[in-house]
Amino acid sequence: MTLSEELLWRGFYAGNTFDKPEDLDQKTHRFYFGADPSADSLQVGNLAALMMCRCFVKHGYHATLLVGGATGQIGDPKETGERDLKPLDEVVHNKEIIASQFKQVLDIDDAATENGEFAIVDNFDWFKDVRFLDFLRTVGKNFSMTQLLDREFVKSRIGEGGSGISYAEFSYSLMQGYDFWHLFKTRQIDLQLCGADQFGNCVSGVHLIDRLEGKRAYVWSLPLVVDKVSGRKFGKSEGNAVWLSPSKTTIFDFYQFWRGASDENLEQFLKFYTELDRETIDDLLSQNAKNPSERLAGKKLSYEITKIVHGIENASLAEQATDFLLDAPKYFSSALPVELRVWLKENLPTVIYDTNMTTADILVLALGISNREARELVKAGAITERKFNDLLILKKGKNTFILVENVK
Repeated sequence: MTLSEELLWRGFYAGNTFDKPEDLDQKTHRFYFGADPSADSLQVGNLAALMMCRCFVKHGYHATLLVGGATGQIGDPKETGERDLKPLDEVVHNKEIIASQFKQVLDIDDAATENGEFAIVDNFDWFKDVRFLDFLRTVGKNFSMTQLLDREFVKSRIGEGGSGISYAEFSYSLMQGYDFWHLFKTRQIDLQLCGADQFGNCVSGVHLIDRLEGKRAYVWSLPLVVDKVSGRKFGKSEGNAVWLSPSKTTIFDFYQFWRGASDENLEQFLKFYTELDRETIDDLLSQNAKNPSERLAGKKLSYEITKIVHGIENASLAEQATDFLLDAPKYFSSALPVELRVWLKENLPTVIYDTNMTTADILVLALGISNREARELVKAGAITERKFNDLLILKKGKNTFILVENVK
């Protein structure tokens, strides 16, 4: 399967500036993908774009990942209103975390960095030396206000009922265009990958390269990931973010998110978030249609994507933990393996049992809820309990588990 064939099959295509998709197969381009450090972790919406990047790398493309230390100080404009400016020390902290997540997801080792196949850059490194007048003369003079005012996010912000837009955020598109031009000159990068919501900003770079260099550059975008059941897109602004950082979304919760994927979302998720081939995915979907209660496709999806984001050991332990929590005696006849017990304590709310504790007391300690809420949950029969040796496992709802230790 060629690169263009795989992109089209997986659904990794939205707006692009190529004459036809097959042009991707004729020449190996150097590409870049960028993310602003607006949070201390990427989330699963960003992850879809990184999986597309993996696809390009697999087909021989050299990747540069840009962490927006400069653009992150301004903030990518939203359609609904101005972003809060991040403190500079927070931007620096976020940059470091996002760079490490880039490397993990793309499976980048030191050798790839040393031989030039991969690089991480920070646009603060060149913007800190750009003088304002030079920027206006070089970049600003090459964009018309008509062109910039036609951007959707600008129209929504300055139109009737809009919240307005600052000059800083209005200039964001020009900064992103400058990034592309800079990387074109210094790293021979002529392709930018992005989400569909960034396509307009990325085309600014194509325009600037054409005006200043007389050369052609390209953009390839993928559609935003939308939950087919709720209709909500994946992203932190939607309030439903699932993060790549285990300090924000535990590995157990990350695994459970994918394992519980609805049947309507399974095909897209398997194509977007795994590297399984067509035959394997078709077989999984067929098995799932015949025996939906076995959740074979969801289990495979959750294992594969947890392996990519958190490593094979964590994926295996998440799988074992799920089996244990759902039916402990079936999997461990005597004692819980030490490694798994430690992992469970790292990923689940854990309480040390005291003889005076009630179930409501445990809920308050583990979940941070009020005594009244805890008593109501117990009274409503919303909490199930199961004992295994010196452990008590409490379950609330579908995927909320509490580990209670030292139960006699």
